[in-house]
Amino acid sequence: MRIIFFGPPGSGKGTQAKLLANFIKIAHLSTGDILREKLKDEDNVSSELKKEMSSGNLVSDDLLNKIITNKLNSKSCYNGFILDGYPRTLSQSNFLFSFLEFNNLNIDFIFDFNIDFNSVEKRILNRSIQEKRTDDNLNVIKNRINKYIKETLPVSIELSKKFKNIFTQIDASREISEIQKELIKIIKKAEF
Repeated sequence: MRIIFFGPPGSGKGTQAKLLANFIKIAHLSTGDILREKLKDEDNVSSELKKEMSSGNLVSDDLLNKIITNKLNSKSCYNGFILDGYPRTLSQSNFLFSFLEFNNLNIDFIFDFNIDFNSVEKRILNRSIQEKRTDDNLNVIKNRINKYIKETLPVSIELSKKFKNIFTQIDASREISEIQKELIKIIKKAEF
């Protein structure tokens, strides 16, 4: 089973991706986790990644695509995966779907986590207090939301039109357990 999760930062998609991946026994591919893991490697790609990240730039689409496809081709993804945080741009989306088509693979579900941005700000600020995270201040949150609106929302909108039959909007303002039950129900229903 192959799944894509969309949603703004703080929408709970990472939490739900972990829970669902554990439930259906597939890989949870969080872009942030994959990049942190890749930094530990000693190869040309990790050297390139370290150089890009140390310069303060975002990881380029080309490099991220290379890292993600290596992960998708790994044994951990044979039974399926949930992509959480990728594709983030139209360029990444085009690359991903070309890769999938070339490898004769389909996406089974696309879930888009919807929540109003005021709730997102409150959630992330609350999380930063609970987890003592210094990277979650109001300016950073607003910047991340603006990047989501500018770069990722257009990807979600495009895929909602292209893949109507597998695209589902999720009300992310609800409790974690309610959302988890809905996701499991949708997947179980499709299996029969």
